[in-house]
Amino acid sequence: MERLLEVGEVASSEDGLVVSYLTLRKAVGILGIALPVLLAVGCLVVGQCDGLEPTISDYYGTRMRDLFVGLLFAIGLFLFSYRGYDRRDELAGKLACCFAMGVALFPTTSTTPWVHDAHLGFAAALFLTLAWFSLFQFTQTQTDVPPTLKKLQRNRLYRACGIVMLACVAGVGIYKGFLTHTALAGLKPVFWLESLALWAFGLSWLTKGEFILQD
Repeated sequence: MERLLEVGEVASSEDGLVVSYLTLRKAVGILGIALPVLLAVGCLVVGQCDGLEPTISDYYGTRMRDLFVGLLFAIGLFLFSYRGYDRRDELAGKLACCFAMGVALFPTTSTTPWVHDAHLGFAAALFLTLAWFSLFQFTQTQTDVPPTLKKLQRNRLYRACGIVMLACVAGVGIYKGFLTHTALAGLKPVFWLESLALWAFGLSWLTKGEFILQD
């Protein structure tokens, strides 16, 4: 009887661990999707913004600063505690945490050039790391078990999300390098590209948390 109880306790513990990781992934996804929406709507509600800021990071200079920093720290801490398939997963989570906190602590609104440059570097590194999760880590499958139809569908979604994130990073770079003084500026392209990248990131992690396309 004691042995049966021990086995039952272990099974219960493992079940709880699975639930915890699924919840963690979904929480990361929800925060990623919510970040640009909460900042944009919040700034309009408090009456400080007449429209969208040029970039998501520019909300640091508004009353949404605490929300901006808080959500980035929350995403970073969730990523820090993430454990995946192997040590590469764990290392990527910790790097993404550092990059997210770097984005928060080195604001783009700073008048100090190196702080502004550091912010851009941290932001690019964060999105590239998140794209790496989607393209290479989430798509892994067990070599001895054929992937299910749902797993194949999830992998296509992961790859699409990763490609969208990379395309958005490239788009921001092209705009910053060549198009900042064109008519495109009025459309706030950087805000929309950053938001699209965050929504792709969030969708990828929600899927990994079995919110959609679960077996």
